Amino acid sequence: MSTERTVVRGGLVITAAEEVHADVLIEGSRVVALAAHESAVAESWTSGDARIVEAAGKYVIPGGVDAHTHMELPFGGTAASDTFETGTRAAAWGGTTTIVDFAVQSVGHSLRSGLDAWHAKADAQCAIDYAFHMILSDVNEDTLKEMDILVEEGVTSFKLFMAYPGVFYSDDGQILRAMQRSAGNGGLIMMHAENGIAIDVLVQQALAAGHTDPRYHGEVRKALLEAEATHRAIQLARVAGSPLYVVHVSAEEALAELVQARDKGLNVFGETCPQYLFLSTDNLAEPGFEGAKYVCSTPLRPKEHQEALWRGLRTNDLQVVSTDHCPFCFTGQKDLGRGDFSKIPNGLPGVENRMDLLHQAVVDGRISRRRWIEIACATPARMFGLYPRKGTIAPGADADIVIYDPHAEQVVSAETHHMNVDYSAYEGKRLTGRVESVLSRGEPVITDRTYVGRAGHGQYTPRSTCQYLI
Repeated sequence: MSTERTVVRGGLVITAAEEVHADVLIEGSRVVALAAHESAVAESWTSGDARIVEAAGKYVIPGGVDAHTHMELPFGGTAASDTFETGTRAAAWGGTTTIVDFAVQSVGHSLRSGLDAWHAKADAQCAIDYAFHMILSDVNEDTLKEMDILVEEGVTSFKLFMAYPGVFYSDDGQILRAMQRSAGNGGLIMMHAENGIAIDVLVQQALAAGHTDPRYHGEVRKALLEAEATHRAIQLARVAGSPLYVVHVSAEEALAELVQARDKGLNVFGETCPQYLFLSTDNLAEPGFEGAKYVCSTPLRPKEHQEALWRGLRTNDLQVVSTDHCPFCFTGQKDLGRGDFSKIPNGLPGVENRMDLLHQAVVDGRISRRRWIEIACATPARMFGLYPRKGTIAPGADADIVIYDPHAEQVVSAETHHMNVDYSAYEGKRLTGRVESVLSRGEPVITDRTYVGRAGHGQYTPRSTCQYLI
């Protein structure tokens, strides 16, 4: 039986490890070889009925792995505006070919029922491959046992919240028990580290004082309460003997806690998101109700925190950039919080912007090209048990490949983005670099800036345990 053969020809192949001028041979859904441009081997690949993808003058990079998305997430009486269909299509437009979304366990229900509900939402809807983490909202004897079963099945990471009392919140005893369980079964605990009990007091005090505008969302969710929770999570993980991954790190003080732990040689990891690298409390303070567009948790911080986060990405004290993509329309969703910032749905759209924003950081000299691929593709794949199928271009890897034009210029706008949301968090921002074509497991999803993919191409992908532990 003849296997569909594709040759990506003439580009600069960039992975986390190297940059090589090479052609890439794909057979069926997988990469099978790389060879030097114009070598006899590379030339022999183009004979017969091979599909040729021209990449001269372009980068050939692994598809992005966004390890933190929330499609169709119920929150605050509404739900995230991107479905798995619209969200994964937008991800592909932005050069991301795998997402890891969060299945939610409801209080009083099993992990299995939560996972089944998310499978039902995503099944036959996705344009790209997907996997799931599990949010634990109710840690008890039964759900602790279920954790072992889920790890065996390829759901190998569990998110806990020190924030949102009454919704997702777990106390220190529940967190410790979940960490102890994951220490035994190989799962990775992901932590939303903010002191939600203290934050709720500050929210009530702010509202009582008549402070209702969006900017107060940032003022009550203090950086010190992110740092305190990060410190506490690290100590609990040390007691339990488990690794820890802190999601959406936004503050210099919280990063300092991670640095201290990593300097001790602990398996403690941190993720940040583009919004914390490119936006700030200046956005939250935009006049009228505009600041509501930028309400997310952890919140945007004053600009001076950005430099610390970029430094953390360069020194590998932060290992991953994910989006925490959780979009709510400005009209009809964000405005639920007019007159009360605590009722604004928390979340930003970003799954389509991540790869381009990080390439802009390459252009600006903040990170190298290989580091771009490391934090956006390779490390998230390794952290969450998807490597080397995902996150690299190498023999045996899935042919998730992006042809990237490093010189194309674009202006980010809600007018032209593909996310199902009525505003852009980066409206008007000028970027250099743009996705030209995307392959997912060898199948074209974007060809020369035209969407040719389909709902249902994306496959559910079970994961192994974390491959990034020291």
